[in-house]
Amino acid sequence: MKGGVFRIYTIGYLLFLYAPVVLLPIFAFNDGTVIAFPLQGFTTRWFTQMWSEPGLWPALKNSLIIAVSTAILSTVLGVLAARASTRYRFPGKAPVMGLIMLPLVLPEIIVAVSLLVVLLGIGIPLSIFTVILGHVLMTTPFAIAILTSAFQGLDRSLEEAAYDLGETPVSAFRLVILPLVMPGIISSMLISFTLSLDEFIIAFFLGGTQVTLPVYIFSQFRFPASVPVIMALGTILVALSVLLLTVAEYYRRRGIAKSGGKDTGGFL
Repeated sequence: MKGGVFRIYTIGYLLFLYAPVVLLPIFAFNDGTVIAFPLQGFTTRWFTQMWSEPGLWPALKNSLIIAVSTAILSTVLGVLAARASTRYRFPGKAPVMGLIMLPLVLPEIIVAVSLLVVLLGIGIPLSIFTVILGHVLMTTPFAIAILTSAFQGLDRSLEEAAYDLGETPVSAFRLVILPLVMPGIISSMLISFTLSLDEFIIAFFLGGTQVTLPVYIFSQFRFPASVPVIMALGTILVALSVLLLTVAEYYRRRGIAKSGGKDTGGFL
């Protein structure tokens, strides 16, 4: 009885979670402009029309610039923080790491409003740069979580052997440590890129006149004729997100297997 109830709950939960994702490509290939059943027929014209949308390309360009910059910066910060937390002991280590990871549990809209007030208060104009700052703040904890697992799985005797062979701490880190944690670095960059590309709230508050792709999609829902085109665009974004997460999971598992650690679960 208990197993049956749990099975029903699990199926209902998965349907509630993934039904909108499944319906997205269905309506993207629907010939009608009204998002409703019954379907009118099969068509690919919404995907063709999507490429001719004038506001799409500047928004896509802005989002790619932000996502790539965020992925690089958050991964670099994640490497430094993960290395420090796993290799060294220092006063206030636990509170400092807890403060860095705090954006994981804070409501995103509170973070966005707080950043908006601070940036305007110190006179920084809203632009792509301010969106990058906000996205780095939000994605760095994810990068740290991934990279901490990678650094914890390292065999410290390999680093000590490099010192015995005459390497300096810098060269040992570059030649020995970085290659071993490279799967985690790649996974961190892919996850940060995906989170930044899909993020809406911070981009909406901090973007100013620079429109990102999620903000552009939100604005197009005011026009019923544009909804099927947005469905087509959403289908491509979902496929891209799943692809990036799959690649990130592959490198995460590869890094754990390379270091001889135990896999306790991941993104997929």
